[in-house]
Amino acid sequence: MTYLETAAQFYREVAETPQVGLCCVQSTPLQLPGLKVPLAMQEMNYGCGTTVHLTELANQPTVLYVGVGGGLEALQFAYFSRRPGAVIAVEPVAAMREAAARNLAIAAQENPWFDTSFVEICAGDAFNLPVADAAVDVVAQNCLFNIFEPEDLTRALKEAFRVLKPGGRLQMSDPIATRPIPLHLQQDERLRAMCLSGALTYQEYTQLIVNAGFGQVEIRARRPYRLLDAVTYNLEENLLLESLDSVSFKVDIPEDGACIFTGKTAIYAGTEPLFDDSAGHLLQRGIPAAVCDKTAAKLAALKPTEIMITDSTWHYNGGGCC
Repeated sequence: MTYLETAAQFYREVAETPQVGLCCVQSTPLQLPGLKVPLAMQEMNYGCGTTVHLTELANQPTVLYVGVGGGLEALQFAYFSRRPGAVIAVEPVAAMREAAARNLAIAAQENPWFDTSFVEICAGDAFNLPVADAAVDVVAQNCLFNIFEPEDLTRALKEAFRVLKPGGRLQMSDPIATRPIPLHLQQDERLRAMCLSGALTYQEYTQLIVNAGFGQVEIRARRPYRLLDAVTYNLEENLLLESLDSVSFKVDIPEDGACIFTGKTAIYAGTEPLFDDSAGHLLQRGIPAAVCDKTAAKLAALKPTEIMITDSTWHYNGGGCC
């Protein structure tokens, strides 16, 4: 049995018998006026973070959601795009599609604004998305891509890039590892299906996103997720997994490399009222300016005694240098 077959079997089991908190640290359902999340959806909320970021959901975007789960985030996306077919939910496991459909039917009873036609549930997988090139505004997935081995993750990222419109957004939440996960855990198919052994490091994960063609990556949250303790998992020392929420934009990669925002700021402390680096970045004296990591490094090298670079906050929500 391949790791993908093991994952399908695992999610078939948790679709038929929901197990609260079985594989992931559950995120709190987004509280929105007039949105009631059915209990069955909450019990099947197997995501490790959230992909529903309010600043990305203006103008009723068309959303392709990969791995529908219990339907919670599909319902949340539909809250912002209240029209038939606004959310296309792609799910390879039949039992999970059936569970999501049941949950969405309950949601329609509990939410007067919601109609089940807003979410179209389709059979399919991350490697062959059933939509045309440049067809959707948003692709989202929560705690699915970390299951893939690197080669398959590359395929999934390139497929997401294909179906996004220019300027479209890939919104993801996945576990990452604070150091490489040992091979004996990577090869444990059950642990991989449970989102415990397939995580890449932050550097590996973001590099694969850029390699797929995304020119700008914004980190929305980074938080502790699970601890793999040395005794249980046969490790030399404990290994911390973190949850990473990101939004990646289908824009051209600049000649000097992709822009990755992690919440850093640059603060000019020189004698002039304004500093201009002649590359499009203006810093007012004493006022923090959000910058991507690439620009932060360049500014620090350019004026090491006059420009302070703050640490990453691991939260960024727009308004920066690029």
